[in-house]
Amino acid sequence: MPHETPSMTRRLLNIKEVADYTGLSTHTLYTMVSKRRIPFVKLGRLTKFDRYELDRWISSQSVKVRRPFSSYTPLTGGS
Repeated sequence: MPHETPSMTRRLLNIKEVADYTGLSTHTLYTMVSKRRIPFVKLGRLTKFDRYELDRWISSQSVKVRRPFSSYTPLTGGS
């Protein structure tokens, strides 16, 4: 998880803070907002992100493992 700055302890984050927090570009975030693919809050003309909702959304994006790593059979060399 990225290093937290004092601004990260606030509940509502701006787009730059979310970009730093997630590693996504601001351009990608604006696109996701326009397509409503990420939770956000509109305060007048401002677009803000609720940190708690953002964390829940990030958790929901987790990809499940198909099978445990230990069940894979090792590859053997030919001949």
